[in-house]
Parts: sequence; structure tokens; C-alpha cells
Amino acid sequence: MSAEDLNPRERDGVIHPEVRASHDESERAQDGRRLQHAEAASKPIRAPQVREPQPRGAKIRGDRPINQSEAAERFLAAPLHQAAHDERLWDLRKKRDVSAHGIPEWEELRELASQIKTHTLSHLDRYLEQFEAAAKANGVHVHWAKDGADHNRIVLEILRSHGAKTLVKSKSMLTEECGFRHHMAANGIEVIETDLGERIQQLDNEEPSHVVAPAVHKTRMDVAEVFAKTLGTDPNNDDAHYLAESQRETTRPYILKADAGMTGCNFAIAETGSVVTCTNEGNADLSGNVPPLQIHSIGIEKIIPKVEHLGVFIRLLSRSALGSPITQYTSHFRAPRAGTEMHMVLVDNGRSERLGMEEFWTSLKCIRCGACMNTCPVYRRSGGLSYGATYSGPIGLIIDPTFNKRKYSTLPFSSTMNGSCTNVCPVKINIHEQIFAWRKVLVEEHQIPALKQGMMKAAGAVLSRPAAYRAAIGAADSALKVLPRFAVYNPLNTWGKKREMPDAPRQTFHAWYKQNRMKDTRR
Repeated sequence: MSAEDLNPRERDGVIHPEVRASHDESERAQDGRRLQHAEAASKPIRAPQVREPQPRGAKIRGDRPINQSEAAERFLAAPLHQAAHDERLWDLRKKRDVSAHGIPEWEELRELASQIKTHTLSHLDRYLEQFEAAAKANGVHVHWAKDGADHNRIVLEILRSHGAKTLVKSKSMLTEECGFRHHMAANGIEVIETDLGERIQQLDNEEPSHVVAPAVHKTRMDVAEVFAKTLGTDPNNDDAHYLAESQRETTRPYILKADAGMTGCNFAIAETGSVVTCTNEGNADLSGNVPPLQIHSIGIEKIIPKVEHLGVFIRLLSRSALGSPITQYTSHFRAPRAGTEMHMVLVDNGRSERLGMEEFWTSLKCIRCGACMNTCPVYRRSGGLSYGATYSGPIGLIIDPTFNKRKYSTLPFSSTMNGSCTNVCPVKINIHEQIFAWRKVLVEEHQIPALKQGMMKAAGAVLSRPAAYRAAIGAADSALKVLPRFAVYNPLNTWGKKREMPDAPRQTFHAWYKQNRMKDTRR
């Protein structure tokens, strides 16, 4: 099926008139009030109608370390995109706070969710076996994949055994992690993303930049340009409703004719052998229920023991991700429909190894809400694609080095260590402490540039000697007062990039304390 077959410009009347004409991007109640908790209720970004090229992500050069700083600078150099990205994500962070504070048991839920995850991960082998047994009893075919390549091989064999050539799928970070779509394309299988953001990224030949909002780094003008090139829409119409409806109308025929469907997994319940997905578009329901062949890709850390535990995570997930009390669709997939076939692929891909890492195993508690990304000042201002990895933002700084220490060795240093990510995590992962722990590991294993190693060694020597530290501070303060600007703002002074150096204080705290408090102790 070609894009021309689905061209809405050649099929007059496909886009509904009320959608084409709409300028109100807010969901409203029956009395006309704007719903503050709705996913679509984020304040519209009224940016100037100026065509600013979208900055692209980090340059991938095999296993060479990702230069996140270089990609971030290019994102910062695009003021329209940077401002819109920052505002959108901070809006989600504020909505998260309102929603969390709206229920008195919020902290109790966080603690309970963390304990459930700790218990499950501590007995993961038992719960995985229980899940497999329950799923098989439901008539499901269960497969085990040790890594991404194994996952792709298993799914390809399933598709080929059924003569499947087309597959529609809902958003799944695990399949992104496995390079699934690219592997299928190389083997003659057409994969169509059904999630709006993921479809935008697929059509633009980009990876997702956020675990919940894959295309959050794009402006509406960017999306209008992508859709005009690939779907034949009006390049000058960047109305959000028009663009969303265009994607819906052009994707629906693929869903109706697909040979197979695939979903990811938010939670896998050991007690029932069922998969639970949470979406706001219903695309997982369509991908899982319309085609005759149904496949679910499941990371082994997604297991929870019982159905009764699900309510804890459901209450936390959408509030943390979007600031809404619940997702629009919480779907349970338990058994194949009559005349169809269901497969579940349980994927390790480094998770067992991470489970054995004393300092990093609790990162497996992550429920992929993206709250840490929405609050992170580095992520909001540098864009998710600057990380050059499937997982970006604070949680990505922990996960990515477990896949490839050399390639992602620079990422744990892209953090201010302010701890906001830990404060908002719904399952109470100590994210900023694990980022710091990765820094220590990478330094000890010499996975950072020699220049940085030398600078850190010199800094350590100064900081470990109080007299040397005070002398260095005094010299630096004096120098800042007299040096010309070009001497202060040079390539060696990374603090001087995109910000002004603070004025040197008239007196250090140590000098003030010695002058004002040491005298009192001597009396």
C-alpha cells in the first residue's frame, strides 16, 4: 500500500470539516470548562510562524562515545524548538505535581509500588515461571529471548510461519531497544507504527526522543512538513487536529489489512498470565485485536505478582507521566480470540546482568512514565535525541551504560545532580545517586577522555587539601575581578557556555567564619 493510495488531498472530504476548522486544542467538560487533567489540555505553544529547521540528534559513529554536548548545543541554537520543548515538558511536570498533591495517599502509593517492585525483582525467576505457566494455560505461545537479536529472530520466524508481510504495532520502547522495525524492514516485513508520536518519528526516519511523547521535540510546523512529504497533507496547515486526523485516516487502512499486530507491555501479571497496556489513543487495542496474529513483546522486568497490585501502578503511571488521573485505555490481553493466535516474547537483553549490579539493579523498577525527563533541566533544554540512545534523560543515564559502557560513557556526566528526578520518580528509584555511581565506575574503568581524567585528578588533589582549596578559590576570585572577558570565556571554561559567570564574592565563607565566629570560640 503506497502513500498515494492514502493521500487525503486526493480524497476530498476525508478530513472531517469540524476537525479541519478547529482551532481549540483543549478538551472541555459539558459546561465548557477546560479540563486541566486531560492529555490534550496542555497550554498551546503560540510560537511565531517562522520556519526554523528542526535540529537533529547526536551523530552515531559506531561504538565511539556519544558527543551529547555537541548535539545539545545544536538544539540550544534553535531557540523556537528549545523554548517549545522546555515549556511543554515543564507543563507536564506542573500537571504531575497538581495531580499527585490531589490524593493524600500519594507518598504511600509510591512506597507501596517501590516495595512491590523490590519484592518481584528479588523473586523474578519464580514470577516469570508463574507467568509462563498461566499464559500457556490461557492458550498463549510463550517464547524467551536472551537479547534483542533473539527477539527479532523469534518474531520474524513467527511472521514467516504465517506468511505475514505487514505488521501494525503500538508504541514499545523495548522494540526500539531491539532495533525491531529496522530488522523487519531488512527482511521484507513492513511495520507500521500506530501511535501518533511514534508514527511521526517513523515517517521522519528518527528514533523517539521521549518514552511517553516520542515527538515532543518537534513543533507543529515540523509535523506539517513531515506529513506533507509523506502523507500528502497541506504543508501550510499545522493545526493539531487536522494533522492528527490525517494520520488517523491514513493509518486505519493498514490496521484493517495487516497480517499481524504487535503491542508492548506496561505490566505483565504473573497470577493471570496477562499483558496490560496503557494508551491514550486506543492504538494498542486495534493492533492487538484486529489482525489474526497477535504478538506481545515483554521486558522481563515488567512482571508484577497479582492483579490487585495493578491498581497501585495504574494510579501512579498517568499522574506521573501526564498529570492525568488515569490513561484513556487500560487494556488486558489474556488469551487469543477464537480463530486467532497469540504469542508473548519475554526479553532479557541485559536485564539479568543489571539485576546482579549492586548499585544499579533498582533501575529495573522503572515504569517508563518519563517524569524524570519532564523535570530534568538538562533534558528539557537539550532534547532527547541529543543522547544518541533509546533511553534519554535521567533514567537513560543509568540504563544506557549497561548496554555499552564505551559508547554511552559521556552520558552520566550530562546531569546537574540536583535530585529532582529522584523526587518525582513514582517507584522511588534513587536516580541521581545511581548517575553519580556510574561516574565513579566509568572513571575507575578509564572510560572517560584522558583530558577529563587529568582534570578530575587535579581537582581531586586540590579538593582533598583544605589549604590548597582555599588558595585556589582566592586566586580564582581575584582573577575573575581583573581578567578581560575573552580570557574568562574561552573553550576551556565550560561553565561560560550559554551563561554568565557569577560575580566573585567580596569574602569567602571560610574567611567570614574565621573573622566572625572563630573569635567567639576563643573567648
